[in-house]
Formats: sequence, structure tokens, C-alpha cells
Amino acid sequence: MKKDNLDHLFERLQGAFDVEEPENGHQGRFLEKLNQQQGTIALDKKKSSWWKPLSIAASVVIVAVLGYGAFGSGPSLKQQVTKIAPEVSQTEFYFASLIEAQVEELKEEKTPETAQLVDDTLAQLAKLDKDYRTLEQDLVDGGDSKIILSAMITNFQTRIDLLKEVLSQIENIKNLKSQHDESFTI
Repeated sequence: MKKDNLDHLFERLQGAFDVEEPENGHQGRFLEKLNQQQGTIALDKKKSSWWKPLSIAASVVIVAVLGYGAFGSGPSLKQQVTKIAPEVSQTEFYFASLIEAQVEELKEEKTPETAQLVDDTLAQLAKLDKDYRTLEQDLVDGGDSKIILSAMITNFQTRIDLLKEVLSQIENIKNLKSQHDESFTI
């Protein structure tokens, strides 16, 4: 596929490349004019040794980035999943917004007493999200769509259950702390 894109690019640009070479003595005439305007230029002055490798590396990076942008950008994973199973995008939007609201609530509840619990929960959510991305890729790669879609929904339900459980534990911690604080003030 990439080769086809390159072939198409070169066919499209055929005849647009500047392949003309300067006339003999061009460099000498150019340097002579430059010397007249600015003084003298030392022709034998060597550039520092780091400049050439750096410029080559920069050129390679630019070509790679442009190549990826021009030829590597196909439909995103999300677009491919939506094409295979359109209902996934609606379900994902619903679950993702619900989970995001609960994650924000969880982050607001972070105190010194609950910091470890919140951090561990966020790490678990990151793992579940990574697993979800793997399921999306499996769906795109042609796996059994019914099983994978079921696993995707289970993944969302697991995240929601985890958040509900942790928020419940944080509420218990807050209640215990307030009871503990009340017993010391009496």
C-alpha cells in the first residue's frame, strides 16, 4: 500500500523536479560576487565536525515525519472500530463520559488518607484502558466480533464497578475519620 502511494506521488510530480545544473564556473562567480559585497570568504575554512551529522539527522527526521504524515495516516483505530461496529462508538461515548465523571469525583476525594487508594485505582484504570485498546485492535484485526464486543462492554462495566467500590471505600474512610475526630474532641 505504501509503495502504491509513493508511485502515485512520483507520477503526480513527474516533470516538476528541478534537475538543471548550474553552468561551469558558477561557484567561482558566486563567491566573487559575494566577496565584493562582504569582503573575503575563506574557502578552506572547515565547519565544525558536529554540524554535518546534525544536519543529516535533522533531514532524516523531517523526511520521516513528512512521510508518516503523507503516507502513514490511514483511518484511526477508532474510525476502523466504528466502521466494523457502529454501535461501539455510542456505547463507548456513554460509558466513557460516565467513567470520566467518576474519575473526576475520585480525584477530588484524594486526601493524605486516601492517596494510595486513589493512585492504585488510577493505575488499575490505566491498565483496563490499555486492555480496551487491545480489544479494539483485536476487533479491527478480524477477531470474533461478538466475543470481543462483549469483552469491551465487560471492560467498561469493570471500570465502573471499580470506581463505585473505591468511592464507597473512600466514603467509609471519611466516615471513620470523622468519627475518630469526634471522639477526640469530646
